[in-house]
Order: sequence, then C-alpha cells, then structure tokens
Amino acid sequence: MATLNALMLPLTVLAAVGSAVIAGLLFAFSTSVMKALSQLPPEQGMAAMQNINVTIQNPVFLGVFVGTALLCGVLVLRALLHANDAASWWLLIGAAAYLIGTFGVTMVFNVPMNNTLARAEASAAVAAVQWPAYVGPWVRWNHLRTVMGVLAALSFTVAALQWARAGASGA
Repeated sequence: MATLNALMLPLTVLAAVGSAVIAGLLFAFSTSVMKALSQLPPEQGMAAMQNINVTIQNPVFLGVFVGTALLCGVLVLRALLHANDAASWWLLIGAAAYLIGTFGVTMVFNVPMNNTLARAEASAAVAAVQWPAYVGPWVRWNHLRTVMGVLAALSFTVAALQWARAGASGA
C-alpha cells in the first residue's frame, strides 16, 4: 500500500495530462475540424470523416484514450479505499467525468455513429442525406465529451495539488 501511496502524485498527474490531451483533441474537432468538414460538399466531408475515423485508430491515440480510462480505474480504487483523503473526492469526480462523460459517451454514441458512417458509400446521393444527419448529433456528443474531459483534467489537477501539498507538509 505504501508503494501505491508513493505513486499517487505521478498517477494523478498522468491522469490529468491524459484527460487534457483527449479533451484538447475533442476541442479541436468541435471548434474547427467538423466545421471545416461541414463546409465541404457532403460526399467530400463524409469521405474525409470516414478516413479520419480509420486513421485515428492508432497506438498513440488509443494508448492515451484507453490508458487514461484504465488509470481512472486505479484512481477510483484508491479513492474508495481512502475516502477520507481530501484528494479522493477529486479523484472520483475526475474519474467519473472521464469514464462516463468522455470514454463512455465515445463508446456509446460517437463510435456507433462512426461505424454507421463507415458502412455508407460516400456517393453524392447517399452523402446528401447521411452526412447532415451525422454531423449535428456527432458534434453535440463531442461537445459533451470535450467538457467532461476538461472537467476530468481540472479535477485530477486539484487532486494532484492536494497530493503535492500533503507530500510537502510530510503528511
């Protein structure tokens, strides 16, 4: 247990960074990528998003995205075992925000939408119907994922500051 306690500050910082990196990526999609794709002819925007959805499935992205979710699980266990620590509530808030609001929303809403889009032919006739029906809901869910990723990063940062303060005071 002492080893896990010694690792809490670096693990919490790593969770904050992972959450922030994913939130930043999602923020870029909400504020620019999807807007740019929406301005293209539907078949071009749809084809580009299909390509993005394949390309993003790479070891770096998946390592950060899934790795942060796994790290959240470790932090939840630690928080539940030591619920009286000031940092524990912040760990639980951060983990819930990431696991439910970022990772969960992605898996339950955005990924199925991406899979449906992947199966469609990006022809002018299909894209004229399917692309506008995809973009609006996808972006709304993406906004939520972004906000929850930021909340997770902020919560983990507060927890890390509490760990650092406790370590500096010798507690």
